[in-house]
Amino acid sequence: MSIVLRLAVLAAAVTGAVLVPTPTPAYAAADICNRYCDGRDPGLAPADRTAVAATLYGRRFTLHLDDTDAMAWGVVENGSPGDEVWLDRSFDGGRTWVDSRLGATTVPAGARSRRTLMYNVDDWTNRGVGALRACGKAGDRPELVCTAWARSTWNAWDRRTAAATALMMRYDRGTGLFDGNAWWTSANALTAVIDNIRRSGMRSYDYAIATTYDKQLNARLGQFRNEYLDDTGWWGLAWVAAYDVTGNSRYLNTARAGADHMFAYWDTRCGGGVYWRTDRTVKNAIANSLYIQLNAALAQRIPGDTVYRGRAQAGWAWFQGTGMLNASNLVNDGVNLSTCRNNGDVTWTYNQGALINALVQLNRLTGDAAALATARRIGDALVSSTYLSPNGILREPNESSTCAGDGVSFKGAAVRGLGALNAATGGAYDAYLRRNADTAYANDRDPLDSYGSHWAGPNVPTNHSCQHSAVDLLNAAP
Repeated sequence: MSIVLRLAVLAAAVTGAVLVPTPTPAYAAADICNRYCDGRDPGLAPADRTAVAATLYGRRFTLHLDDTDAMAWGVVENGSPGDEVWLDRSFDGGRTWVDSRLGATTVPAGARSRRTLMYNVDDWTNRGVGALRACGKAGDRPELVCTAWARSTWNAWDRRTAAATALMMRYDRGTGLFDGNAWWTSANALTAVIDNIRRSGMRSYDYAIATTYDKQLNARLGQFRNEYLDDTGWWGLAWVAAYDVTGNSRYLNTARAGADHMFAYWDTRCGGGVYWRTDRTVKNAIANSLYIQLNAALAQRIPGDTVYRGRAQAGWAWFQGTGMLNASNLVNDGVNLSTCRNNGDVTWTYNQGALINALVQLNRLTGDAAALATARRIGDALVSSTYLSPNGILREPNESSTCAGDGVSFKGAAVRGLGALNAATGGAYDAYLRRNADTAYANDRDPLDSYGSHWAGPNVPTNHSCQHSAVDLLNAAP
């Protein structure tokens, strides 16, 4: 490594800047026109917020945001003639960017600073949810540096909407799924977006509902059914939520198709219950909790229904007899099909939240006070558990630090269920939900309002599963 590069790496380490390779030739991006077109003079900006900064060889590079018009520009200060500054623009949260070296400009002779023109953060016409960063280099050195990615407060005016916007940076408009082709976790992510619409009133992303439906309706077994019955349950609940915000009956019909598909895998082995997969080898808590919740939700929305009501009640009667709800009022993972009793496996957080939500829905449907009381016992056990809520902050067993795998989606379902119980009990869990939301906001958030897996911190790189879990938390918090 050359002495120059060693110094550059040291500078980046000290300042928190991001050193990047020398770019390929500039990409000739088409201008984006929202309220104004790309290339606007920053002198016309009605607002100026310095979002992020980086330094290299004494130069300071900053990204400035006009939150009124959702535009940004880059600035280099304390520079020398020949120094360069430009913007990069990304529509997937900074994972890739095609709009590189936007507004590239050079400090002129006799000056020490320079700014680019203004560029739009988002692409409203094409529903591109964007972010920008400022980059630059010293004129006499090859290394370059970039700030962190940041964006305007457009569709991000508070922590709840900002997190939803960060989640939508991971939405693939080509597939209608998140992070490309994720399946059941995309159902949870879409549910979080829909709940955010209801909670915040921000309808900017309601296009995702129809986009996902139209692009994926015929995937897998069709009507959002597949060989995993819990996947089918997650999608069914997503379409119930979609029906609630749109009134479009096609979503409710698809939710019914999902519930019927799950019912086809209910049998008398161990007295009842639906299987986890169509191979009929496992019966577990998550598939059956979702079965109860989905059927109870449908029964509330179908006038004169008795079928789905009966299935929800039968599902809960069977669940109680399995012992999966243990003596500590926490839900273990499944049933041992040899003994037809609790298998004693891990008490994953989503098993708590899914059953809580199921019981809240059952109580709404039937008025069964015992169901709500059981939900309260599970909720109380969840928030007081030193295993699941160490220091009062929800943590998944064996929590990943990479946002990889299925488990990083679990806490979203947990707090979604606890939020439903909180609403049903007049705010009994306000303090817990607020503490978790405040802690995550303070310790597990980057400049794009992307959240990692550890709500207590530190922040780690995200994906849609970690992000939707944070959106679920902020939706649930008072």
